[in-house]
Amino acid sequence: MPAPVRQPLRSDLDPLSVRGAARRAHWKAMGLSDADLDKPKIAVVNSSSELAICFRHLDGVAAVVKEAIWAAGGVPFEIRTTAPSDFLVGVGGGGGYILAARDLIVNDIEIAVEGAQLDGMVCLSSCDKTPPAHLMAAARFDIPTILVMGGYQASGEVDGEHVDIEDVFRGAVHASFGQLEPCRLRTMCDNAIRGPGVCAGMATANSMHVVCEALGMTLPGVTPVRANSPKMLDAARRSGHRIVELVAEGVRPSAILTSGAFANAAAAVLAVSGSINCVKHLQAVAVEAGLDLDVYALFDELSRRVPILSAVRPNGDDTIEAFEDAGGTRALLRQLGPLVDAEALTVSGRTVGENVEGAVVTDDRVIRPLDAPFAEGPSIVILRGSLAPDSAILKLGLPNASRPRRFVGEALVYEEGAQAVAAIRGGEVRQGHVLVVRGMGLKGGPAMAGPASMVLFALDAAGLAEGVAFVTDGSLSGLCLKGLTVAEVSPEGAVGGPLGLVCSGDTITIDVETRTLDLDVSEAVLAERAASRGEAAPPQVGGYLSIYRRTVQPMSKGAVLVDEQPRGRVA
Repeated sequence: MPAPVRQPLRSDLDPLSVRGAARRAHWKAMGLSDADLDKPKIAVVNSSSELAICFRHLDGVAAVVKEAIWAAGGVPFEIRTTAPSDFLVGVGGGGGYILAARDLIVNDIEIAVEGAQLDGMVCLSSCDKTPPAHLMAAARFDIPTILVMGGYQASGEVDGEHVDIEDVFRGAVHASFGQLEPCRLRTMCDNAIRGPGVCAGMATANSMHVVCEALGMTLPGVTPVRANSPKMLDAARRSGHRIVELVAEGVRPSAILTSGAFANAAAAVLAVSGSINCVKHLQAVAVEAGLDLDVYALFDELSRRVPILSAVRPNGDDTIEAFEDAGGTRALLRQLGPLVDAEALTVSGRTVGENVEGAVVTDDRVIRPLDAPFAEGPSIVILRGSLAPDSAILKLGLPNASRPRRFVGEALVYEEGAQAVAAIRGGEVRQGHVLVVRGMGLKGGPAMAGPASMVLFALDAAGLAEGVAFVTDGSLSGLCLKGLTVAEVSPEGAVGGPLGLVCSGDTITIDVETRTLDLDVSEAVLAERAASRGEAAPPQVGGYLSIYRRTVQPMSKGAVLVDEQPRGRVA
């Protein structure tokens, strides 16, 4: 039987060309053999960093992936990118580096992978911004790609009570209000994190890990996962082997990132009451993929049908460990049943339906069936109205008697989060107010600097979370679930959105049932305010954040940076 014909690789260069000869010289000096030069060249995208525990363990994961690629007949090339952990890089730039890092990662990967014309990628994804960045890169380059999740960190205890990074975040704000003893906060800090990985709750990181598997961009049954566990390392090993097969098979992200895959991801986020940040991240991936897909409309439509099947902290009492042990994302997709597009292809080479066929739900009290959910939903609501002509997002989570479905109140307006926190501390904010904080959006921040979560925790510390509504063009931590909070109002105030024209004393109405966010001020009055205010002048910034502000697109485009040549693929 004749040997199979080797298919050309995009990394193949004419050995007599200048670039081909120079490449051979470099790679031979690195110890590659002539046979190696004919193998698939795989990028192992590693965001390892000694700055944050989220990424501290990824060098070991990269080693496992590279060994598997070698064993499968490929050649791995490890490349490094920035590692933005929200809690660490949110100090400078007013917090703007957090979201801005997402698109920096994509372009950083492009320089190495597209510049060298490598044949495939394995991306080691961990904290909040690396999973969407890796999905965006996969969509943009459209070369065979698998994501490997870095897993979640172990939490600790203080006096027999669970403590994690969310408790530290909330506790720090409470301590500043005199609601928590400083020594207690220090003890919480010293015990909250017991190992590497991402925050141990259904915040943005674990929500995005679920998204990656639901999209079909990871192997099945690998999220969420305990960091550095045998299960996680086995997933890394299998992914390294599988990427070489994907290159040989020619399976690219464009075959996986279809409209059906995005619907599966949105349904999964709604079913776990995941982070609202997933909405803009999925929209960004769709834009990079060239899909004509309105992810906000997709969430709006699915939220009317998808119940809440999981209640991991902070949504409920279950831990992320319990969710993993109950079957994780694979079991969740099985429980979603008819709400899932079973024909969507995945990097395993099988469809979602085939992947979940053998899934076992080991505890249906943790991952509920469709006919016995925690709640009917919606867990996330897309709002529109005179105050949010494009969109705004409200996270409801599980039903809460103290969280109203309709709120009408007098606006109290502040131009930045620090002012709002000071006003809360000073007693200016009172029950019945709609607290408006603007200038925290994509351009106003820039990059959604803040974070607005500080304001939310300040309301909680002051005992106002249930009686004050909060409206902002900023972003919120995926962990925040206090009170009635509307975030990511678009258009933002800094670009002429109605939010920039609100005055203290105006009436604002938030209505969950009608999915509206309205400002009770006539168009004539708003026009007068716009004329008197003139053009908005957000605070000056320099460096990368100035580039980000000039080029970032609105929420409807996923907050991606300007792309002069969109691919325009049809969903």
